[in-house]
Amino acid sequence: MQTPLQITFHGMDPSPALEARIRERTDRLERYFDRIVSCRVIVEAPHRHGHQGKLYRIKVLIGLPGGVDLEVDRNRPKDHAHEDPYVALRDAFDAADRRLQDHVRRQRGDIKHHEAPPLAHVARLFEDHGFAVDGDGNEVYFHRNAVVGSFEKLTAGDEVRLVVAHGESAAGPQATTVEPTGRHRQAAG
Repeated sequence: MQTPLQITFHGMDPSPALEARIRERTDRLERYFDRIVSCRVIVEAPHRHGHQGKLYRIKVLIGLPGGVDLEVDRNRPKDHAHEDPYVALRDAFDAADRRLQDHVRRQRGDIKHHEAPPLAHVARLFEDHGFAVDGDGNEVYFHRNAVVGSFEKLTAGDEVRLVVAHGESAAGPQATTVEPTGRHRQAAG
């Protein structure tokens, strides 16, 4: 870490045992991502409110390269497990671990981006099924139950997105989902 770990206690005396646990969890963060620029942890013991116990609030602020800041604020007033500062600390650092792991995955490009289903056009319609032609010219069967929205509103030439299950039918590809895009293509004459 470029900047030393900062630990602040509000509404309570500093605790060497809690500080040691914070340092231990921060070290674990650095083992996962060794380019952490700074880390600040705030431990706050709010005043008593009515029947509620003394619930601890833990804030973890992590500075990363490029001016990226991750903030975890575990302020859950209804979570009575946070009457124990070690449980509140564990939950805050578990959340910080997840946020840091997500950040690293995004930087590496490990997060999957789902492509939209391919486009097709309705070719023919019958009473309870139809056929669409995909961009490669393949004819795909679909049943009325696969249509998102109203099967009755479909017309020949409507553009649709298809989720196709290959090998489901001996007769060829079958769409499990047919979602109209709202566009219509005029039939070639």
